Amino acid sequence: MKIMIGNDHGGFAVKGPIVERLKDLGHEVIDVGCHSEAIVRYPHYARKVAGAVARGEADRGILLCSTGIGMSVAANKVRSIRAALVTSTTMARMTRRHNDSNVLCLGGRITGLFELLDIVETWLAHDYEGGRHAISLGLIDAWEQEVGLGVPDDIDLPVNEKGAS
Repeated sequence: MKIMIGNDHGGFAVKGPIVERLKDLGHEVIDVGCHSEAIVRYPHYARKVAGAVARGEADRGILLCSTGIGMSVAANKVRSIRAALVTSTTMARMTRRHNDSNVLCLGGRITGLFELLDIVETWLAHDYEGGRHAISLGLIDAWEQEVGLGVPDDIDLPVNEKGAS
């Protein structure tokens, strides 16, 4: 599976081990940054990853920030993205089975590394059940069309004055 991962400064410390685990599991990983703890703006990374998933350039996305909240808010502005803020393996399993989430949002300063690794593995191991859940997702899809949510073009990530993107 092709997985795009993005983070801000708050998710940088946990990204490396997550990328390694994804590779160990046989996934292709596209790391769009950021690549340091320099302060950056999470919406740029959420847009980059969510847009790629929505355009079919990645199968799934993972976003990391301090709490996961900002990334999930931003990613869910993109049509067809079902970004889920997850803090447990139960939530990871259920968001795949019931909500067909395609972007996983994690809090690098909220959840411990070993739990984060378990969450990622659980999220990747489960499939969407469909059935009665498809009705709800259909309603969400219709709403996205009604309110005009779109899929953004790809962007070049900005470089701040210290050289970090």
